[in-house]
Parts: sequence; structure tokens; C-alpha cells
Amino acid sequence: MTTQAGPAPGFQAAGWVPVAGRHDRRFFLGMAVTIALIVFVGFAPTFYLRGLYHPEPLLSVFQFHGLVFTCWVVLFVVQTALVSARRTDIHRRLGLLGGALALLMLVVGYMAAVTAARRGFATPGLPPPLVFFVVPIFDLLVFAVLVGSGLYLRRTPAAHKRLMLLSTLAVLTAAIARLPYVLPLGPPAFFGLTDLLVLAAIVNDRLTRGRVHPALVWGGLFLIVSQPLRLAIGGTDAWLAVAAWLTR
Repeated sequence: MTTQAGPAPGFQAAGWVPVAGRHDRRFFLGMAVTIALIVFVGFAPTFYLRGLYHPEPLLSVFQFHGLVFTCWVVLFVVQTALVSARRTDIHRRLGLLGGALALLMLVVGYMAAVTAARRGFATPGLPPPLVFFVVPIFDLLVFAVLVGSGLYLRRTPAAHKRLMLLSTLAVLTAAIARLPYVLPLGPPAFFGLTDLLVLAAIVNDRLTRGRVHPALVWGGLFLIVSQPLRLAIGGTDAWLAVAAWLTR
């Protein structure tokens, strides 16, 4: 999560001139805080306040996954706050931590997804474990592409911060699904709520800058299109064979 001066040529050619306005900084900080609140409320019964709801301990792999994911959200809030406070010097220094944490997110996220599928953990109203296994795998793939692009474009602040926001939204759906009354509504509801946050970023760009940044357009489309795609793939024989091989 690093930001440095100097736009990339590709975005200059697109006619985009980055402007770090006060409203822009407030919007991204507001989105970061909103994400943190969603994560806490969604995972409070099963992770943060688990002792109040479930007497049995959580498996160590899920504890570690929750800790790493929490660190990512906290770092995202801190990095956004630093940009809002115009302390990009500290923001850049923390960027190395962000890159390492993103890599750890992929490793631990995959381990947690495999463990859940291998043990046959199922949630009422959701597809069987091997079918549902496609959802976290696609979450990790989309996260990897978006966060990798964001880090690559770290010298283009306008593109960088939008891609980092989208990468965090890519792994937020699990928390959204666990918000009160959302899970019974199924994938269309929790994917749709995720997309509302993407739409909020698009509307912010349009209202404050007169156009939507290309990184937000293409990154947002990539995230949104991946949602029905994974659901279509999850029930196929080919995916079930792959899922069985990955979780054997």
C-alpha cells in the first residue's frame, strides 16, 4: 500500500490527471472505516466475540486467518488515514508491510479455504462444501490480481488507491454475508452489497472528478464479472474434479 508521486504513462494517455482533493481523501477514509465496521460486525459472533456465542474453540488455521485478515483491514485504515493526513512519507514506508501482508493473505486464505472444504464445513442455505469452495478461491484470485496491480501502480496515486480499495472489497464479501439477516438471502444479496460499495466509489469519481478513473472501471468490472462466473463454474463436473484434487 504505497503511494508515490508521478503518474504512469498509461493513465496520462487516458487523459486522467490525478487530483488529491480534500473530498477524495475523506471519501476513501470513510470507505476504509466502513469496511472495518462491516468486518467487525460480520465476524463478531464467530471470531472477535466468539466466546459470547460459541463455547468451542476455533481451529488454529481459522484463528490465524482471522488475525491476518484483521491486520490487513487495520493497515488499510491506517494507510488511508495517513494519506488523508498528508503523511505519505509514513504511508510509503508501510508499503513494504502491505505487500508482505498481501502475500500472507493469499497463503493463509488458501489454507483456510482448503481446510473448510476438506472438513466438509457447510452453511445452511449455501451450496455443498466442494461447490462453495469456488467462492473463496475466486476471492483470492481476484484479490491477487487487484492488489498486485495496485502495488505495481504505486507511483500513480489515483490508480493505486482505487485498486487497493477494490482488492479489499474483493475479500470483504465473506464479512458482508455474515451481517445480520444477509446470509439467508444467498449469494445475490452479499455479492450485491459488495457491488454497492464499488458503485459508491464510481459515483464519487463521477461527481467529484467528472469521470471515472480507468483503474476503477476495469478493476470494478473484473470484480463484478467474477461473481456470477464463479457461481456458474462451481457446479460443473470439471470444477468438482479440481476441488476434490485440491482438497484430497
